[in-house]
Amino acid sequence: MKIKLVGRKKEQEILRNALTSRESEMVSVIGRRRIGKTFLIKTLYKEHLVFELTGTQNAPKREQLQNFAYALQLASGSPIMVKAPENWMEAFYMLITYLKGLPKTKTKKVIFLDELPWMATHKSGFIRALGFFWNSWAVKNDIVLVICGSAASWMIQKIVRDRGGLHNRITRRIQLLPFTLAETEEYLQSRNVNMNRFHLLQLYMAMGGIPHYLKEVKAGKSATQNLDHICFSKTGLLRDEFSNLYTALFDNSDKHIAIVRALASSRQGMERERLIKVAKLPNGGSTTRALVELEQSGFIDVYYPFGKKNKDKLYRLTDEYSLFYLRFIEKKNKERADIWQHLSQTQAYKIWCGYAFESICIKHLSQIKKALSIAGIYSESSSFLKKGTTEEQGLQIDLLLDRNDKTINVFEIKHYKEEFVVSKAYAESLRTKVYRFKEISKTKKLILLTFITVYGLKHNQYSLGLIDDVLTVDALFLD
Repeated sequence: MKIKLVGRKKEQEILRNALTSRESEMVSVIGRRRIGKTFLIKTLYKEHLVFELTGTQNAPKREQLQNFAYALQLASGSPIMVKAPENWMEAFYMLITYLKGLPKTKTKKVIFLDELPWMATHKSGFIRALGFFWNSWAVKNDIVLVICGSAASWMIQKIVRDRGGLHNRITRRIQLLPFTLAETEEYLQSRNVNMNRFHLLQLYMAMGGIPHYLKEVKAGKSATQNLDHICFSKTGLLRDEFSNLYTALFDNSDKHIAIVRALASSRQGMERERLIKVAKLPNGGSTTRALVELEQSGFIDVYYPFGKKNKDKLYRLTDEYSLFYLRFIEKKNKERADIWQHLSQTQAYKIWCGYAFESICIKHLSQIKKALSIAGIYSESSSFLKKGTTEEQGLQIDLLLDRNDKTINVFEIKHYKEEFVVSKAYAESLRTKVYRFKEISKTKKLILLTFITVYGLKHNQYSLGLIDDVLTVDALFLD
């Protein structure tokens, strides 16, 4: 089956502009493992690629250089074995010689260096040699150099912010993110997998928008059947993915995993002090570095409570698969044909659905704003948390949208398998929530109570006059 390139419209535009500009370009592409970086580059640049090299994980310098020799032989089409270079400086001299011998073309030649962090090991001299290649030759010879890596933090620190020969040499940057829900729908349809949006949402809540995970979804099966196979069967791709995911991206990944495990236990997120205590980590630079790396790689996010300062920020786990694995897969090692069918009837499933659906709504804020016809109004999202005392009950609002037009949307997010019905007691709790938020925050802005649920509301006497806007799951699928 021929797989077409789905989504990635902005990224495609960046790559095409790099190809047609009047000068050489160095493009950095960052994105987590399995996100589709290599597929994007090879698909868009397939007619222009003249050399590509992929690093090998945990391989010594000698093996990486031998890999370079094989790649050069393959690119040149030479029947004679290319001798492996002694070092990276010699390797790039060899690359220059090869490129000089290619016939002239009207468009730029593209060089693709994939999984750069695996080649640029400690004291390998790779970064210095790459800087030499770019500054002494490539920059003057109509080249598009694409450098790619899954370890986002490494790419940012070592390449984008390099103070040596690559300082300020990156001309265009791409950070490849997971598919949105709309892109997920388009991707599965391109593979002849057609599902309604409730089933698509169930898949997304468990796997996120990771193309490599989504390609495991089979047509003619429900979301439950697919998750049973992909996540719980002995041959399922995601049964053991967690054990490889973090070790492939981060050195000393134990800290990263401890942070992820701690955050998986908290729906509202954690302040740094509590997170360090729960994860049993030292309050030092190594923990700070792990938090930054997880954030830059898209596994966690930082949220600022309404009206609070930077020191009050909350960390929250936003990687769907990691949460799903820790909540369900890790604890169910016994083989059973219908294990997810069974688990999806439990209270643990309902709690997870609430967390996962809420997280997905936060990730799709631009779609929500579009559905509310406020896409052009500047706004800032936040949460609100007032801790309770012995004398006063606490108050928590998971999502607020503070708008520049003197308005605040207070969101109520519910994952429900049918139209949600507001009861008299629930209506009263919502009124109390809005009233107390106004009282505690002392805001003078207009408060709009906005409801997001899968199938919307079944309006009755208790919802009328209370809820200002209602969005269904279709709002999250807007392009």
